[in-house]
Amino acid sequence: MRFRSLKVGCFGGGTGLPRVLGGLKSIPWVDLHAIVTMFDSGGSSGQLRDELGVLPPGDVLKCALTLARNEREARRILLTRLPMLEHGKLAGHTGGNLLLSMMEQYTRDFIGAVDALRMLLGCRGHVWPITVERAMIGAEYADGSRTKGEVEVDAGQAGGRAIGRLWLDPPVSIHPVVASTIRSLDAVVIGPGSFFTSLLPIFHVDGCREALARVRGPVIFVANLLKEGRGMDEFTAADAIARLEAVIGRPIDCVVFNTQMPDGEILDRYAREHKTPLPLGNLPASCELVEGAFWNGPIARHDRPRLRAAIWAVLANRLLAS
Repeated sequence: MRFRSLKVGCFGGGTGLPRVLGGLKSIPWVDLHAIVTMFDSGGSSGQLRDELGVLPPGDVLKCALTLARNEREARRILLTRLPMLEHGKLAGHTGGNLLLSMMEQYTRDFIGAVDALRMLLGCRGHVWPITVERAMIGAEYADGSRTKGEVEVDAGQAGGRAIGRLWLDPPVSIHPVVASTIRSLDAVVIGPGSFFTSLLPIFHVDGCREALARVRGPVIFVANLLKEGRGMDEFTAADAIARLEAVIGRPIDCVVFNTQMPDGEILDRYAREHKTPLPLGNLPASCELVEGAFWNGPIARHDRPRLRAAIWAVLANRLLAS
């Protein structure tokens, strides 16, 4: 085996993508690139988008903080909600969201603003928005009803309406620099994260599918620990893989899947929110299964060190083994 630097692109958003980044950033042989969703319409990000006309900063900020040289201190400072804004127009925003939005307004270049934040934090790796064009997620449910906006799409699905089709309104294109970065990747990691509102929309951006077609190495999917509401009652990891393969236009080479659940009290708490363990389903014969105990705690989040070990094992076996 000959070690060399591997350029790995990690696709997603929310709280899931930072779990992957936080694990892989400690491997000296991995050149990390986070490719981040840009369609958040809720919370602080949605408010800043609507009031200031900026791109939603939240998912990009979370990834940059995870890759920071001093992650704990960076998160403590930039995820604090500034007390002097408690009763003002910008109440409820974190210092990091406001900083990134201010930098975007000043430079009129969101990618430049993200890169400046990355350098300020001493990040080990890069963070790329999938697009710098503004759009919202649209969804059509199995019953024929439609809605628009990340929060609204999630709410309908959680309430029992299965999602049949997704789109972006208006259609948007991948940034050329991001497309070039994706084409140069050695491998791709997708997830974990909200499947219909954090993961799939990224690949609906015009040009993303074509850029992924140039990646020679494996595409690894990290399956979620739980379903995300009653609209996913019949959903499996295999269903997620089928949907991903259809939109990216190439096979998923490997799935990382959790096989060990916490005690009943924790599962009961999630069950009251209609979130139950995601079953594996019938995988394609060509998809390698990497399974193990990735849920290690009271909150449904993948364990960073275990996720790092699983992904690195796949990368090393497929790209470094002689």
